[in-house]
Amino acid sequence: MIAVAMAAEPTVGKSGRVSVNGIDYYYEIHGRGGPVLMLHGGLGSIDLYEPGLARLAQDHQVIAVDLQGHGRTPLGNRPIDLQAIGNDLGALLSRLGYSQVDVVGYSFGGGAALRLAAQHPTQVRRLVVVSAPFAQDGFYPEMLPQQANLGAGMAEAMRSTPIYRSYAAIAPNPGEFPKLLDAMGAMMRRPYNWSADVKSLKMPVMLVFGDNDMIKPEHIVEFYQLLGGGLRDAGWDRKTMASNRLAILPNTTHYEMSENPALAEAIEAFLAQPASAGGEGK
Repeated sequence: MIAVAMAAEPTVGKSGRVSVNGIDYYYEIHGRGGPVLMLHGGLGSIDLYEPGLARLAQDHQVIAVDLQGHGRTPLGNRPIDLQAIGNDLGALLSRLGYSQVDVVGYSFGGGAALRLAAQHPTQVRRLVVVSAPFAQDGFYPEMLPQQANLGAGMAEAMRSTPIYRSYAAIAPNPGEFPKLLDAMGAMMRRPYNWSADVKSLKMPVMLVFGDNDMIKPEHIVEFYQLLGGGLRDAGWDRKTMASNRLAILPNTTHYEMSENPALAEAIEAFLAQPASAGGEGK
């Protein structure tokens, strides 16, 4: 759930802060058109990683948010918890005057997007989850101890990385970087399984993964099946085609999503799809 790829830098149309549940969230709004909330990956920010932000802002109004403890948003005094962040995002959207938006989230941001959709479904028109599992055991087994070991002890070794340099350049208090690593490590050590929430989603959903992602292929298939996809043939007339979508980007790892132009193309096509497209649904 760590982002390392750099995204193209768009022009900021508006920026500001919204204080929600003790967290002073920083946001930026780019472009014009239908609103799209975009959520970055872990240890990233609006600046370090937003999947296709610049391109999507050509035809959409993109609301980009630095998540708790990331970018220009301070860590605050509570644990990092995706369910709490999902509630924060619902309140943030309401404060900004949006009744319903499309939501795109990558990795850590994909988990936050999924929680927003599950907890505040009327606020999400369409959901795009990029490179994020619905359960902790969706990661390859070797990833789990790596995630569990994330903590303040790694801060010094990370000072030469793009992640730290980006953080230090914009964070309200760069000295909190070790605390952020501790908070993210604690979050990733907590077991979770949101399969019941996935099955309850009513809005159109698209899943996007790399063919060499850190998420197991069998978990990706299970995720899609929970959404009603991959259960039967669609039929020559598409009559029994599932309403939700799955995209596997070739020659792509978890860390390279922003470098693949096919990601923005897939997201744009999905967001433009008529609500009735896709067969009989789940």
